[in-house]
Amino acid sequence: MANSMVKIDVHFIFHIKTTSVPMAPGDLPQIFAYIGGVLKENGSIPLIVGGISDHVHLLASLPASMTISELARITKANSSRWIKTLSPAYSKFAWQNGYGAFSVSPSLLDKTILYIKNQERHHRTKSFQDEYKAFLEAYQIPYDEKYIFND
Repeated sequence: MANSMVKIDVHFIFHIKTTSVPMAPGDLPQIFAYIGGVLKENGSIPLIVGGISDHVHLLASLPASMTISELARITKANSSRWIKTLSPAYSKFAWQNGYGAFSVSPSLLDKTILYIKNQERHHRTKSFQDEYKAFLEAYQIPYDEKYIFND
């Protein structure tokens, strides 16, 4: 083929370290906007960024020239550094080392966007731990309960 044609949409999940201060609800819109900007600057197309005080969900296209781990690392590093500038309260802000990344088929994009938009309501009845384990199980990713949520 003469050209590389790539369209891979990925649902990322980043959680804060247990020693980190949570993101204030009032700061979330600007944090989400900043993360979307980081994605764009790196050739990704952000479809939605959302979440709550202790974790974020990103649905974005993966640039053809970048791996999932590179996009996650760049996004986490840049957003963490920027969040620390918002307030002295965020001086020790940090994301956990790991992340979740799950492929999303074109037929499920709208459903995934709606899911991310409704994170606040969703987490009134389901903990992050239960949510994350459900993703791992749905995608048949093996995990060890002892280590999955350790920083």
